[in-house]
Amino acid sequence: MGGTVQLGQEWLVDASGCDAQALRTPAALAALFEALVVELSLHVVGTPQWHVFPGPGGVTGVAMLSESHLAIHTFPEHRFAALSIYSCRTRPTPPLAALLERHLGAQSVVVREVPRGAKAAP
Repeated sequence: MGGTVQLGQEWLVDASGCDAQALRTPAALAALFEALVVELSLHVVGTPQWHVFPGPGGVTGVAMLSESHLAIHTFPEHRFAALSIYSCRTRPTPPLAALLERHLGAQSVVVREVPRGAKAAP
């Protein structure tokens, strides 16, 4: 019988009221990634990549995981960060608000958890 097969989960996270300087600093974002890796028992493949935009721009970062990926894009001029965490294995939701407050100074965090899956073959 056909049905939905859960193929992991994705957290889409909007962090507002962040410290603008932290949002421009790859080291601060790398520390956040490391905390997420430890908290979720993830496995980074290779080296995370960071692109720093010129002037007052933000940073885009991505870490490839054996489980899928971590990605962030920051907007220091709006004190905002958009974070995506996708894991092909289901895990408990990490304390995202606390981690983003500690690492980026986020004052407001909205988390949407999206189960990922596909219809099984009949």
